[in-house]
Amino acid sequence: MKKDQIKHLEKRLIDERARVMKELGYYDDAFNTTQQNSDGNLSSYSFHMADQGTDTMEREKQFLFASQEGRYLWHVNQALRRLYNAPDQFGKCHTCGQDISFERLDALPHARLCISCKAKEEDEKRR
Repeated sequence: MKKDQIKHLEKRLIDERARVMKELGYYDDAFNTTQQNSDGNLSSYSFHMADQGTDTMEREKQFLFASQEGRYLWHVNQALRRLYNAPDQFGKCHTCGQDISFERLDALPHARLCISCKAKEEDEKRR
């Protein structure tokens, strides 16, 4: 892979990492804000049981989205480690050793597998 392509992918990974960190900061703020703080209500109890259920569901959704972003951040960090530790090996498929196309890496900079190996992996998961 060319040096300018490596630099481009490094920038994409760093930008993606910054975006995810900002998103996780939003979820952290949302988790720390209680219903009482957000609407100015002095009582911590909802007026109706359905409101309590809605509040719980919204917090659950926020937690699931934050978990998903956290997993994505882990993949981005692993890709940066691979890039910094062995730049000559970055962009090589972990299964077959072939080069991963630059177009795939540009779209998904943390990709570890080429298209054909990823398709095989997904086929095996479906079985």
